Amino acid sequence: MNNNTPKTKIVNDPVLGLIDFSSPLILALMEHPWLQRLRRIKQLGMSDMVYPGAQHTRFLHTIGATSLMRLAIDTLRMKGAEITDHEAESAMAAIMLHDIGHCPFSHALEYHIADVCHEDISLVFMQELNKQMGGKLDTAIEIFTGVYPKKYLSQLVSGQLDVDRLDYLRRDSFFTGVTEGIVNTDRIIKMLEIVDDKLVVEKKGIYSIEKFLIARRLMYWQVYLHKTVHSAEHLLINILRRAKMLMAQGEDLFASPAFKYFLSNHVTIDDFRDSTIRPNGMTTLENFAMLDDGDLMVAIKVWQSHSDKVLSMLCRDLINRRLPKTIVQDQPADSGMVKLLQEEVMKRYNLTADEASYFVSSGTIANKAYSQQHDQILIKEKDGTITEIVNVADMLNIRALSTTISKYYLSWPKEITNR
Repeated sequence: MNNNTPKTKIVNDPVLGLIDFSSPLILALMEHPWLQRLRRIKQLGMSDMVYPGAQHTRFLHTIGATSLMRLAIDTLRMKGAEITDHEAESAMAAIMLHDIGHCPFSHALEYHIADVCHEDISLVFMQELNKQMGGKLDTAIEIFTGVYPKKYLSQLVSGQLDVDRLDYLRRDSFFTGVTEGIVNTDRIIKMLEIVDDKLVVEKKGIYSIEKFLIARRLMYWQVYLHKTVHSAEHLLINILRRAKMLMAQGEDLFASPAFKYFLSNHVTIDDFRDSTIRPNGMTTLENFAMLDDGDLMVAIKVWQSHSDKVLSMLCRDLINRRLPKTIVQDQPADSGMVKLLQEEVMKRYNLTADEASYFVSSGTIANKAYSQQHDQILIKEKDGTITEIVNVADMLNIRALSTTISKYYLSWPKEITNR
């Protein structure tokens, strides 16, 4: 065997088919323990409570998005864009690492495990990986943060028509069985061009873009913001909230060392950037790198028998899928109704008003499929002129899709009332 033969890794993706990677940088990132951690984090949080097939992981999505990035770069090169091999590899690295900062259960617990968004944590991971790799990620970080001179590369990582969205819509549709999310990623990518350092779409691809925007709105209502999914995720949040409160009162809850660190501390982005070794022998970033869905689920299984009545009830409800009844309506929940439900919970379970607040909740959910204020999707007419999609779409009202639709939820234990 020729030892100089480039190493190739082939992934059999159920959505995109066989994907091969041979870039040494991409292979090194793929095999790094911090990226392998994404195998243990579900892409859709608690959505499998409604769609049992939604068991796919952030790792699988990352592989898919990286493959679509390569396809996009190949397409743009064929249409005359000057993209060096280093830039292509860096763009692939940027999208491969874009989700590395996700906490357990993905968006469900964002800002709840730590008071930081996952993009900021991803950047800290990238910067630390860059140190380990001797600066090989300099360009990838510039693309990820949007400061690289070729802005369209950053648009492919994070924009209204980025490869991240193209992959997750099709992938989430596949695993949930919600066919409304199916989009023709290949056609959309093949319609891309570069004009004045911006991504544009050939006019003949406009119907695929319209379908993409419709799919995004429908997937939010049917999957990402489904009322039962929301109910399960809010139950998970309340478990975490109760556990943190007990830890603050001096209770020593069962938890892995990494999970216990986040239960015991209010963690901010400054903590992630700090290389101080914490009492458990790891930095904040290292603690986070050890944390995945398994840490939480094992703890929740154990907490079912905890002496704290609220924590044990919440944990048993989640483990046994006894989810709160949730209604979604166009108007905010009536304060009198909320108070009445809390009183019924207090009476039925012999709880205080504060304890009852873990079982009755209300709030807002919002859906916005397109933003007219940021990075608009541009269409290239046959005569070469460039216009915003809002001016030429003829199958749907883009302005309506760019309007934030807010709905209001109210949830409470099913067994306390027949309302």
